[in-house]
Amino acid sequence: MKYCTKCGAVCEDSAAFCKDCGNPFPQAGQGNTSGYQDPNAGQNYSQNSNPNTGQNYGQNYNYSYGPQGGQSYAQPGHPGIIPRSIPLCILFTFITCGIYGIYWMIKMNDEINLLAGEPNATSGGMVFLFSIITCGIYSFYWLYKMGERSDQIKRVNGNSGLLYLLLAIFGLSIVSYCLIQDTINKTV
Repeated sequence: MKYCTKCGAVCEDSAAFCKDCGNPFPQAGQGNTSGYQDPNAGQNYSQNSNPNTGQNYGQNYNYSYGPQGGQSYAQPGHPGIIPRSIPLCILFTFITCGIYGIYWMIKMNDEINLLAGEPNATSGGMVFLFSIITCGIYSFYWLYKMGERSDQIKRVNGNSGLLYLLLAIFGLSIVSYCLIQDTINKTV
């Protein structure tokens, strides 16, 4: 398990980003492979220990910090994710006859994947392509999956996927987009 340098969350060893805050972990060969940064570089910490209390629950590992020597790889906020104004997104979607809505959908997909800790999930471009190929049927599945990921980001056991799917069936996909964007804005 990895510990996030920003929020301290426990993440899978294979995760490239923190599942809670989206903070990127250094890749193999870039230094710290645990995702945990400590100002006392070179200290031995247990992979399952709490550095604040010193309690040790597992094997010890010596973590190195890469070329900057003790500097964290963490960046403030969520790199590359900018909160968007929902009313402006709706307005631009109507003004451009839906073209901005396509861009908005692609960006939301990639940002939700990043925030949910699934950066290798289906990209926004592929979602758009699959939606075209299936004459829009894939977009219903996509909205359902976005609801599940939104619940995962909010840490609730809800049914947002079902809500987004029902909104899409009744022709209100833009409301689902607004709810997804609201989740992104609140998380960032």
